[in-house]
Amino acid sequence: MQASDPVALVNFAPALRLALLAGVIALLPLSWWWLRQRGANGHARTAALTALTLFLTFDLIVFGSFTRLTDSGLGCPDWPGCYGQVSPLGAARDIHAAESALPTGPVTLTKAWIEMIHRYLAMTVGVLILALAAVAWRAHWRREPMPVGPWWPTATLLWVIVQGLFGKYTVTLKLYPAIVTLHLLGGLVLLALLAAQHVRYRPAPLVLPAGLRGPLLMAMALLWLQVALGGWVSTNYAVLACEGFPACNGQWWPAMDLAAGFVVLRPLGLAADGGFLPFEALVAIHMVHRLFAVAAVAALLWLAWALWRRAAPGSVAHAASHRRFAAAIAAVSFLQVATGLSNVVLDWPIVAALLHSAGAAALVLLLALLHARTGLARSGRAGAGTAARDPGAATGPATPAA
Repeated sequence: MQASDPVALVNFAPALRLALLAGVIALLPLSWWWLRQRGANGHARTAALTALTLFLTFDLIVFGSFTRLTDSGLGCPDWPGCYGQVSPLGAARDIHAAESALPTGPVTLTKAWIEMIHRYLAMTVGVLILALAAVAWRAHWRREPMPVGPWWPTATLLWVIVQGLFGKYTVTLKLYPAIVTLHLLGGLVLLALLAAQHVRYRPAPLVLPAGLRGPLLMAMALLWLQVALGGWVSTNYAVLACEGFPACNGQWWPAMDLAAGFVVLRPLGLAADGGFLPFEALVAIHMVHRLFAVAAVAALLWLAWALWRRAAPGSVAHAASHRRFAAAIAAVSFLQVATGLSNVVLDWPIVAALLHSAGAAALVLLLALLHARTGLARSGRAGAGTAARDPGAATGPATPAA
């Protein structure tokens, strides 16, 4: 195959070999989990597998950000393999031809490896979620008491399939901004689904101080909207559309084309009419994210302050958990501000940009854990409902607050 030859965007020829490779890779964390939990009961083993999957899903989201930030999303221009091969090793000749024809990318050997490692990690997470669903259904059919029914992991497995389709269309539609942004948000939805299950397997109900349920929900809504705006900035490569801070390109209110910037259904770099996206549209995308960050950070910091200051009902342990959550939310929020500013002031250093993406995922995880734990308290008041479903749950290790 020459560099000028067309590449089949979807090639299922290596699908079986990729599935086998995913199974082999997944054996590493599964073996570690099994050895660590071989003496535990079924409930404890499933709880540990859920925690492991949650951890690897967070890693997957961060590595997905690294893939995007290094412009490696088309490092292998087909799906699910790389030039019809299971790894860049088998595709070395095609990659070399493409890189020789266009040395600056999008296809290079380094980018191909980054893209395929991201896919390997995604497949590994998929296998672990499949294992969670299998374990849950096995317990259901055997009528074993479990704090999480089979539908939670089944819904999570279905969502992984949706994520796989987003990954496919990210490649086949050539980094279509709406698809890439949905792929980012979908990864965070997966993180939240696993966080909710993790809390149910390790029940530690937490009573929210009076009057804070509304602010928690508001902070969650603002955070998700801000993450979506951040994804729109990243997928449209609008990070450097504004130079300087607090002004943008030397102006407090620069020229912006909001209508063009927020047309969702359009290819990368193009406007709705098929012409090139004007620079003012990129400025608009950047400025909306920058301005909305004020509201999102304010809501997060107010929630953290209220959690820290208000007396916790119940016990000293609840107060300590509130303060741990408050400290973690405040610390990550300040990290987000610092890394966001450094992206602009220091011209988007990749370490700061990666920390910014990881911080967004960490905030989503923190609020998801807080919401799930307070939800347990509302539904069972001190976990009575969970204990009724699984008498051994109350003796399990508590979920870390942060």
